[in-house]
Amino acid sequence: MSKKLFIIEDDANILYGLRAKFSIGGFQVEIDMGVGGVEEILNKIKSFNPDFIILDLMLPKVDGFSVLSGVKAENGLEKTPVLIFTNLSDEDSRARSKNLGADYYFIKNDFIIDEFVKKVEKIISNRLKIKN
Repeated sequence: MSKKLFIIEDDANILYGLRAKFSIGGFQVEIDMGVGGVEEILNKIKSFNPDFIILDLMLPKVDGFSVLSGVKAENGLEKTPVLIFTNLSDEDSRARSKNLGADYYFIKNDFIIDEFVKKVEKIISNRLKIKN
């Protein structure tokens, strides 16, 4: 089974670092820097149809919470696990993300990219075991 990952992140170093690490790990990866509107991002996600989404909440042109809410409201995407990867460490952002349907919440400062990739791969691997 192919593992498809859609990453929405505006920091180019993080974005391309994650894409490279996950690609090496056997993932098919599609990326977006969050410079379009919610509809544009949702259309890209729909056409790629990922198994998992990694989403930054602070994006240049769009609010990550709006993207999360759009994904969870979209027929066919609503069950796609969304992993938040953000600098927002406040409890309000965490609670709001959970309420909107985020499956996991990671704070960037807590991870170096390699650790984050390993953690996400473990989550995905465990979810795939449960699914099968």
